[in-house]
Order: sequence, then C-alpha cells, then structure tokens
Amino acid sequence: MSPRAAWRLESLGFKQVFDFEAGKLDWLAAGLPIEGTDAHIARVGDVARKDVPTATMDERLSDVRERAASLGRDAVVVVNEQNIVMGLLRAKELQQEGDCTVEQAMRPGPSTFRSYVSAKEVAEFMVEHKLDSSPITTSDGKLVGLLYQVDAVRAAANDAA
Repeated sequence: MSPRAAWRLESLGFKQVFDFEAGKLDWLAAGLPIEGTDAHIARVGDVARKDVPTATMDERLSDVRERAASLGRDAVVVVNEQNIVMGLLRAKELQQEGDCTVEQAMRPGPSTFRSYVSAKEVAEFMVEHKLDSSPITTSDGKLVGLLYQVDAVRAAANDAA
C-alpha cells in the first residue's frame, strides 16, 4: 500500500514524496517530523543533548576522562565505528584509576530510549531509577544524544503547564 500511496500523492502534484519502508516507530525513532494531536508533546530526541562526548572501546580511560573534564561533562557514551551505542561511562567509571581501556571500564549495554518516547515518561523512569543520564538512540541503536534527567524533568513540566 505504501508505494501506491506515494505514487498517488505524486500524481496529485506533491513534490517531496517519500516511500518510507520501515514502520511508524522507525519514523519516530529517526526523529522525523510528526503531525497530529500528540505532535506538541516533548520527545526525548528533541530534548537530548547532541554535543555528547563519545569514546571508542579501545581508547585509554585516562584520555577520555581528560576530554570529558575539559567539556565539563560527567558522562561519555561509548560507540563503535557506526555510532552504535556499546556502553556508557558515568562519573563513577570515569574516576577509575589505572591505565585501562574504555571497554574495561564501561557499563556495557546501558538502558537506552528511542527518540519518540515522551519526556514525561522518561523523566518518571529516570527519577524512579535514579539515573542522571541516558543515551537516546534510533531503532537500530545509533546515538542521537544524551538525555540528562534535569532536561527531561524540565521538558515534562513544560508539557504539563
């Protein structure tokens, strides 16, 4: 049905028509624009900070710690060559001593959220589980940004106002 709908829209004069083959949640997870009654709700993909420090698993922890400190950040997302989230270094992991690699120090497989989830839902989860930050990813695991609890709570409060 999707290709037929795309061709029909083109026949009606629409110039920018795309045949999106993945599902609705993939569209939302990619941070693409949405319409409808819930379009105004703050989503974590919009609230997450995009300037998050990243590291690869083979880097030295001491180098990553210095880089995070110079940026004033207490969390680093560990990604692979395709920007897939592999782990997370929070303040506790960043403070580890020794000359170890990021892979040895990181929390593997951190909890992540898709960018379409409401800020309210994630804020409640983060407060309940005492998470200062959480990576936001696309449906295929690529890093979108890092959501800080304070940002999620603020966005949820703005939605409620």
